[in-house]
Amino acid sequence: MGRVMGKGAHVGRFIALTAVASLALAACSGGGDADTGSDSDSGEDVTLEFSQWWEPELPDGAFRELMDQFEEENPGITVDLLSGPYASTKEQVVAGAAAGTMSDVVGLDGAWVSDFADQGAITDLSAVMSDAGYDESQLASQVKVDDKTYMIPVVNFVYPMFTNDALLAGAGVTAPPATRTEFADAAAKITTDSTYGWILPLSLEAPNGIQNDVMSWVWASGGSMLDDGQPALTDNEDVTSATDYIQGMWDDGVIAPGSFTMKEQDKVEEFSNGRVGMMIDSLAHVNLIRESNPDLDFSISAIPAEDGYTGERGIPYASWGIGIAENSEHKEEAFKLVEFLMSESVNSELSSIANAFPGNTTSVPDFVEEDELFGTAFEIYQSGFPANEFTGLPVAEQLMRDFGEEFQKALDGQQSMQDALAAAQTKWEEEF
Repeated sequence: MGRVMGKGAHVGRFIALTAVASLALAACSGGGDADTGSDSDSGEDVTLEFSQWWEPELPDGAFRELMDQFEEENPGITVDLLSGPYASTKEQVVAGAAAGTMSDVVGLDGAWVSDFADQGAITDLSAVMSDAGYDESQLASQVKVDDKTYMIPVVNFVYPMFTNDALLAGAGVTAPPATRTEFADAAAKITTDSTYGWILPLSLEAPNGIQNDVMSWVWASGGSMLDDGQPALTDNEDVTSATDYIQGMWDDGVIAPGSFTMKEQDKVEEFSNGRVGMMIDSLAHVNLIRESNPDLDFSISAIPAEDGYTGERGIPYASWGIGIAENSEHKEEAFKLVEFLMSESVNSELSSIANAFPGNTTSVPDFVEEDELFGTAFEIYQSGFPANEFTGLPVAEQLMRDFGEEFQKALDGQQSMQDALAAAQTKWEEEF
């Protein structure tokens, strides 16, 4: 994996990740031809449906204000925001893709792109950008299938470790843990009849916990779940040590109950309510946590690495990606909204209020200077490298689900962790 040491290098890293994704997805086919007919140019008013999970994770009214600005700058186009939590938005988008009723503009996770492109549910943005004469060089990254762009990352989030500092201090832990041993010790000290040390969402319905909460331990110590682009779950000390470590914490009872059905929003709620001491989570949720519990004393730090590890740490990242539905009758207007969100000033504002890294190479968020917590996040980002090996893989979400099924069986004592990794390896090889 490459390494990141500054803002310019971040951009290069995301571009490099996209290039890898393009190669990995070269066998996949894209959607239908783009229809860029414009109703607004003919004088007819157009309403764009925009399905996403972003609005609830931003300060109240902030995203609507941006849409109001877009509408003022584009008379005749109205934006109808369809907003909900990540998991329910995913369900809605998946259903819309299957039925051909997807919203005109859709918020996308990189793990969904290959499947939607293969279904022909999302539009080839390369053709749309070409028709619009759009300058692609301003984009920090693009997610492609068969060398065609289907998703543009609008903003990028890192997933550091969040710690409830009051719980830690009350248990005699004076600083966030930096190693696996320190983390396990802190989790044990925090765990009582009413609180738990760590929270681990492993829902198979929304299996991104495998990416964010399990494989993150591999990446944090510079490891990989792949070998030359192919599955490498067995005979891989990086993966074995991380999964055995999690098994140990499970057996010790320091992980909050309900993991097998828990989703990401459940994790955030439990942490916000002070019932768990530590979690791995997106910076996108800082606003939610602060609003839910203004008195919560929490901080962020790098995900703990293996004892003795001195290299750069991988930190999970995810994007708020954007795409256009193939079934949309307003593709030209939809792309105007994409252009608006990716413009230098608007992307700077959006990344600032979302506490994320911008998708436009010329945009600069203001949070680094204004908020100590996010200044820390930026330092973590600079000192390590963004890592998410699922982005761009074919059927990435199914790979997470396959792994999650076997991982749950191991945690539950139905099979050994070694057998779980072997079974997941077999499933992954079939998908690849």
